[in-house]
Amino acid sequence: MECEELYFRTYGKEPEGISFCPYRVSPLGAHIDHQNGVINGLAIDKGIHIVYSTKNNGVIEVQSVNFPGKRAQFHVSGVPESAQGDFADHLRGATKELAEKYALKYGLSAVIEGDLPIGGLSSSAAVIIAFLSALARVNGIILDDWETIMIAKAAENNYVGVNCGKLDQSCEVLCRKEKLLYLDCLDDKYELISTSQSMKPYKIAIFFSGLERSLATSAYNLRQDECKAAAYSLLAYAGMNYGKFKDTVLRQVPREVFDEYGSRLPENFRKRAEHYFSEYDRAKKGAKAWRDGNLDEYGSLIFESGKSSVENYECGCPELISLYKIMVNTRGIYGGRFSGAGFKGCCMALIDPDYSEDVMANVKEKYLSIYPELSGKYTAALCDSADGVYLGGVK
Repeated sequence: MECEELYFRTYGKEPEGISFCPYRVSPLGAHIDHQNGVINGLAIDKGIHIVYSTKNNGVIEVQSVNFPGKRAQFHVSGVPESAQGDFADHLRGATKELAEKYALKYGLSAVIEGDLPIGGLSSSAAVIIAFLSALARVNGIILDDWETIMIAKAAENNYVGVNCGKLDQSCEVLCRKEKLLYLDCLDDKYELISTSQSMKPYKIAIFFSGLERSLATSAYNLRQDECKAAAYSLLAYAGMNYGKFKDTVLRQVPREVFDEYGSRLPENFRKRAEHYFSEYDRAKKGAKAWRDGNLDEYGSLIFESGKSSVENYECGCPELISLYKIMVNTRGIYGGRFSGAGFKGCCMALIDPDYSEDVMANVKEKYLSIYPELSGKYTAALCDSADGVYLGGVK
């Protein structure tokens, strides 16, 4: 890997270890994890690699293959209180959150490499988890799965400034190859649903729009506030108890309350709530369809989820919406939708491997006929499902 080569060129020695965290796709359960909904997730066999060695002086020194020439350095006991606006903010946040729970003595020298373009696959959570796992190891700290998930989530919430739920981190830690993660974000109960032997074969296709995005500067946080406002209003209309606005989520609202009072909400709030309740149902139906081996039904649910994301959650830029419409009309795609927040980035799809060449060629041709200026920036990849975060030695 290029990260190993860059590490050797920089330090004149081989790194001691490697940490790999996969990217993730969430076919169903989009935009409802932060409302304590239920989600479906798959880790993919592409992600973030970090090669590293221990630094006994507590200094963290890091560079990235994907950001040539940029390096960051800080001490485990001296993380700046606020984000610095560079690629290492996710690492600073992870260090700060880990240091609040454990005494950190050792730092590390590290080189990071991402397999795919940034946007839509939760590379931010992946880099935090891969780095967090390495930093914990060099300090002799053993983190369980949920500790890793919640520390990584806190780093993104508190330091980077993105009010994400736990979908990304959960997929990237808990997922296993050929199994669908079905997670209830209310109580963290989850199931890894095996791929039925009767299920048709599939590949995971990723279509990158050619646009990059930052959740912190997008409408991502605003959508969460709209969901909370809808929940707060519905609870008030129904005469139900409610507490602080910041703690209110749509999972607290019974579906029959929305059915009765939803028409009173401002249009934007009503649409966000409609997406939540319909997506909650789709994620539950999806888990059953996967368990039953019904990939055609599962794919139809993904397409429905994409439609609701456009019409009710109102995310997506023109480029991604075009990609979604192209996928709906492409033979060989079981189902597809935006991946991640959906404001820029990429789309994901489950596709029939027998049609993979045609699918990849047709989507590219149709997309670039609409946006020829993105030729050279648009890319696509075929992936398989994968296990969650992995720590190992360098061979």
